[in-house]
Amino acid sequence: MAALSDLSLPALVDLRQLRFEDLEPLLNEETEQWLRNLDWDFRPSAELVRRFVRLQALHGFALVSSKRTIGYCYYVYEDTKGLIGDLYVSATHRCAENEAMLLSAALKSLHDGGQVLRVESQLMMASPDTARLLPYAGHMSSHRRNFMVASLDGVAGLPASRAASLVEIGAWHEGVQDAAARLIARSYVGHVDSLINDQYRSIHGARRFLTNIIQYPGCGSFFQPASFHATDPRTGRLCGISLASLVAFDVGHITQICVDPELKGSGTGYEMLRRSLNMLASNGCRTVSLTVTAANQEAVKLYERLGFRLRHGFDAHVWENFREA
Repeated sequence: MAALSDLSLPALVDLRQLRFEDLEPLLNEETEQWLRNLDWDFRPSAELVRRFVRLQALHGFALVSSKRTIGYCYYVYEDTKGLIGDLYVSATHRCAENEAMLLSAALKSLHDGGQVLRVESQLMMASPDTARLLPYAGHMSSHRRNFMVASLDGVAGLPASRAASLVEIGAWHEGVQDAAARLIARSYVGHVDSLINDQYRSIHGARRFLTNIIQYPGCGSFFQPASFHATDPRTGRLCGISLASLVAFDVGHITQICVDPELKGSGTGYEMLRRSLNMLASNGCRTVSLTVTAANQEAVKLYERLGFRLRHGFDAHVWENFREA
């Protein structure tokens, strides 16, 4: 690795060599970009990066040119899985080659550690051209994701579905979290999203997923008033959830919507989402966003019925059998 003191060309530097002041201008620029492009307040996530950089505890790399940090990428470990947490390159230096330099270094580091079997990444700001330059291509699969946005003007006029009389919908509370994990694991069997995020494949993983979106700022600040659960009155079993967060003071985000496969087509998903949107609107939100895998056309059509429109596309990448690469 190059030292920070004598750089004239872009070079990779271990993030643990950086002071947080070295990263500050780049984090400020990234925060502005998230707000401008996605109406998303990135400051809580940026503060987590600062905290771990201060502790010299963040795994990853920075790209430095003329003693200035122009890009960074970090990753975390989750048992035998690696997660690419973020990638950002300054607008003046943004290109597929610079992004690939950072991502390739992170992937090589994860691979050479010898313990990682799988790597996942969902990078909102990455160029779609970057993937063609990445290593371990024979182990990589890619899935297009849609970032969709809807105005909340007039959301109160959306009609209720017949599911309002078929299921009991109540406010989200901590007591249903374990049942929600079981619901997620049951509902995502064979689903494309279980290829992107392996937490959907088990109850243990789903518990971790729920903890992440409720307790950490990666998907915004969890907003309980706009989060709901549905129960089948015949069995008393949890059959649906709609979870929401705030990604800015006046912007909501749907972090998860899930319905039992036995109720597919019943309108339960629509009804829970309608209530989440209404609650976000009544709490001062002007818009709401969500992400959905483009191949999940049934979900895309539901969101379009509720007024969501594509604002941004990005790719989810997965490297399987990574130790064998």
